[in-house]
Amino acid sequence: MTDQALVQALEERTRVLPQRVVRLRGQVGDEPFELLIFRGFSSSTTHPTAFDPDASVLPEGTSLNQAELLQGPMSPSQEVVLAGPMPPNDLLAQANW
Repeated sequence: MTDQALVQALEERTRVLPQRVVRLRGQVGDEPFELLIFRGFSSSTTHPTAFDPDASVLPEGTSLNQAELLQGPMSPSQEVVLAGPMPPNDLLAQANW
């Protein structure tokens, strides 16, 4: 599965489970990359995101290598990690939710 297809699948999952937040981490070249997915929407915390909802949220050359499932809505001072870190594709398994 491509990283973009993975992001789309996780967006769908968070639409159905709005109390969960997915955090994906990886690299864009030599730079760290982080993406949060909540209630069906993705937003990068490290790189600009296009206003066009049909545009990819992954910059060219992104490589995702870690996923975490968090309790939503997030509170930066009291983050609750429910699963992970794990390989991103492992988060597609229902057992991890």
